[in-house]
Amino acid sequence: MKRVVRQWVAGLTIKWKMVLWSSFMLIVLFTAYNFAQYAAVNQWMVKQEKASIQKTMTQLVDYFQEKIPLNDTKIKSSANFLEKLNEHNQLIRILDEHGIPIITITDQMPESYVTPQTVDREMLLSLWHYEDHLLVMRSPLISGDFRGTIEIVNNLETFDQFTAMIFWVMILAGCGSVLLSALGGYLLVKQFLKPVQSLADAIRNVKQKGLHERVEQHGDKDELSRLAALFNDLMSELETSFKQQKQFVEDASHELRTPISIIKGHLSLLDRWGKSDPQILDKSLTASLQELNRLEGIVQELLALSRSENELLAEEITLLKPERLLERTVRRFTVLHPKMQFQVDLSSIGEDTMIRMIPHHLEQVLLILLDNAVKYSKEGTTIAISGRRQTDALIVEVHDQGIGIPPEDLPHVFDRFYRVDKARSREQGGTGLGLAIAKRLVEDNGGVISIASVWQQGTKVSLSFPLTSFKDLKFDPV
Repeated sequence: MKRVVRQWVAGLTIKWKMVLWSSFMLIVLFTAYNFAQYAAVNQWMVKQEKASIQKTMTQLVDYFQEKIPLNDTKIKSSANFLEKLNEHNQLIRILDEHGIPIITITDQMPESYVTPQTVDREMLLSLWHYEDHLLVMRSPLISGDFRGTIEIVNNLETFDQFTAMIFWVMILAGCGSVLLSALGGYLLVKQFLKPVQSLADAIRNVKQKGLHERVEQHGDKDELSRLAALFNDLMSELETSFKQQKQFVEDASHELRTPISIIKGHLSLLDRWGKSDPQILDKSLTASLQELNRLEGIVQELLALSRSENELLAEEITLLKPERLLERTVRRFTVLHPKMQFQVDLSSIGEDTMIRMIPHHLEQVLLILLDNAVKYSKEGTTIAISGRRQTDALIVEVHDQGIGIPPEDLPHVFDRFYRVDKARSREQGGTGLGLAIAKRLVEDNGGVISIASVWQQGTKVSLSFPLTSFKDLKFDPV
């Protein structure tokens, strides 16, 4: 039976589970409260009944104590007083020393319900005569030579009816309160879980219709509304990531397809006519080797981008002094491009400036920026490399006088395979992955990369890295 109940409860929705549990708790609370209230009222009423019968007994004892000497005649002559004193459903009886009634006054209280009994001390008893609840009080009556007993018997029928009515009123009121509370709880839970239901509907719609579905928000600022907002932000990021991934696959396929198609075309040409024609053979082999070199470059940059995204944390980030590393990198690069003018100013960095970064990542980022500056600048123009130390950051800038970037293309230059001038980039061997790799390396090392450009005037790329103070050093910097 317990297993069936557990399985049934487990199959309910959260809404009904919350309604059932809240209703169960309300039933327990109302039951405990009503029981305590009923017990308190019942005890208070019993106490009042006892006080009332005690008051009557005290009046009787005082009355008969005044009649000295007391005898049977005087007791019988007190019938009028006893009738006035007696209450509804009550019996007053005076016994002699042998337990024989001298006088009995009753108001709808049968004498046979209680057997006469003498006592030598005051006694208060609660008895039952079948379904009738009786409260019996006996007290010795001693006056001169008279020895007797006063008996007062009170039928608590009215008291029991009243307490029974209170009991059922409490039961009905409790049941009504539980039902109303359950209804209110259902409506409250339904309203409370509305954002959760919206979230579930949105997830279902995402599965059926795509990543553009969002959770409807109602402007509340509670935890569930913040969860819905977080879900919407997550879906926006997923949608953007999915679009970028799709674009990446399309662009990568296109970039790889072009050199493969060219190589295939030249091989077909050689197969048909170039075997015996040295001129065609030389031309086709040269073109195929160029395309193979470009294909190799694309694959290498794709691998570099993948490593920068997935394997960056496998290497230990080092405390390094960037000035010397930057100078060595620029010096090696300028040797390869003697026709370009390089203006280098790294003296403002200072020997005591340190950052946390993988050294060859900083070198790779700078080489990417310098390579782009050379590719998109005319021969003989100046490329400026500068570095300076600010309050809490190292700033490195590469400024060229090349073709620049149009404003509409500037937000996309860090996207994979994005190129402003695709025809010129292909001629110069560009793949559109350099800045994407640089951005990933800079950000994963805690830095920021930004770009500013004016079309046909030049481009400036800025790198910013947080500084590390001497007190953080636990070993010699690189």
